[in-house]
Amino acid sequence: MSGLPAPAEAFLQDCRTLRRMSAATLIAYRRDLTELAQLAAAAQEADLRALTQADVRRFAARLHGRGLSPASLARLLSAWRSFYRWLGQRQEVTVNPVVGVRAPRRERRLPKALPVDQAVRLVSQAPQDGALALRDKAMVELLYSSGLRLAELVSLDWRAFGAEGRQAASVSWIDLPQREVVVTGKGGRQRQVPLGAAAAQALQSWLAVRGTLARTEPRALFVSARGTRLAPRSVQQRLEQLARRLGLGVHVHPHVLRHSMASHVLQSSGDLRAVQELLGHANISTTQIYTQLDWQHLAKVYDAAHPRARRKA
Repeated sequence: MSGLPAPAEAFLQDCRTLRRMSAATLIAYRRDLTELAQLAAAAQEADLRALTQADVRRFAARLHGRGLSPASLARLLSAWRSFYRWLGQRQEVTVNPVVGVRAPRRERRLPKALPVDQAVRLVSQAPQDGALALRDKAMVELLYSSGLRLAELVSLDWRAFGAEGRQAASVSWIDLPQREVVVTGKGGRQRQVPLGAAAAQALQSWLAVRGTLARTEPRALFVSARGTRLAPRSVQQRLEQLARRLGLGVHVHPHVLRHSMASHVLQSSGDLRAVQELLGHANISTTQIYTQLDWQHLAKVYDAAHPRARRKA
C-alpha cells in the first residue's frame, strides 16, 4: 500500500494542525494506521470506516500471534481508538470498533531510579574545562531538578520567544528570574515546573558561554559544538559517558533521572498529587507506580534495620 486512506490522512492532518502533536507522536500514529490499513486490505476491506469490533479483535490477535508485545499492541490499539473517536466526532462512524478491545495483560515493570547518593553524586560532579562540560552539567542538573522527559529537554528555548512576524512562539522555555521551566509535554499539555537552585546556577554558568557555540540556532537552550539544537541521542551519549567516568556501575539514561526525581520527592514528601503535577501525568494512576518504588525502599530499610528482620548468619 503506497499511502494511507483519505480518512486516516485527514485525521493525521488534524493531529498536526489543531492538536499540535509532536513529530514523534505523528510518526507513531502514521505507522499504526498504516498497519491497520494493511490488515484491512488483506481482509479485502478497503474502507476503514466499515470495520467492526470483530475485525479489530481478529487484527489484534493476528499481530499478537506474529510476536507483537502486549505493550506495543496496547499502544497500537490506543492509536486506532483515537482515530475512530475522531471519525465518530465527525459522524463518519456510529460505533468505535476498538472500544472494548484490549491487549493481553503485560507485566508492569517498575521504573529504574538511582539511589539518592548516586543521583547526587552524578549531578554534583564538577564540570571539566570548556563550554560543552558546562552544558552537560546544566543538562544533568535540569533533568534531575525538574524531571523532564528527553524530548522536553531538547525542545527548550533559553527564553520565551514571541510570535512577532514570522517568528514562531516558543512552546517550552526556562524562566531563570522566576526559577521555573515552562514545558509543553505529551498531548500538547503545558506545565510549569520549579527549577532548583543548583540547576539555576548551572544554567547561568552555561548561558554565560553558550554564545561561543550557538552560531546557527539562536533559540535552543542546549546546542551542539556546531551550534545546532542538541539531538536526543547526543544527550543520551553524554549521560552514559558521565556515568561511566564516575564509575556508577549502572546504565544511566535521561529517563532514569526523571524516575529518580519522582521517587526521591515522593519519599521525602509523600505527596503523590505534587509528583503527578511535576511529571505532567494526565492520570494519577500513571504516577502511582512510584509508590511501589517507595515501598521497595521502605522494605529494604526495614530488612536492614529491624532486629527481627535480619537473617541469622
